[in-house]
Amino acid sequence: MHNKTILIFDDDKHILDVCNIILTDAGYNVAVSETSHDIIERVEETKPDAILMDNWIPDIGGMKATQLLKQHPVYKDIPVIYCSANNEVHILAEKAGAEAYLSKPFNIFDLEEMVKQVLEKRK
Repeated sequence: MHNKTILIFDDDKHILDVCNIILTDAGYNVAVSETSHDIIERVEETKPDAILMDNWIPDIGGMKATQLLKQHPVYKDIPVIYCSANNEVHILAEKAGAEAYLSKPFNIFDLEEMVKQVLEKRK
């Protein structure tokens, strides 16, 4: 998975740091953002192969940010892994248009495996 970039949207600095370390150690390039209102600009900058999206991220929220991405003609096929501590994260992910979801808190193996799965499906 070398040369693959993962863009993480989360307003929790600790989660950003942990995910950054885990995914960097797994061989990915990682970019992070603490806000979601500029999702298209961040995607244009980083050209990610997959996105990890928090549900409760400011300013417009993960659902709206994911929907904006999925409506974009160039970036709509970038897979999104939707993350939330909400018990109905699978429903939120579906409404947002995400390809996959992770329930918070998640373990390292689940994160690595989910990223690997969405990247393999994108080939």
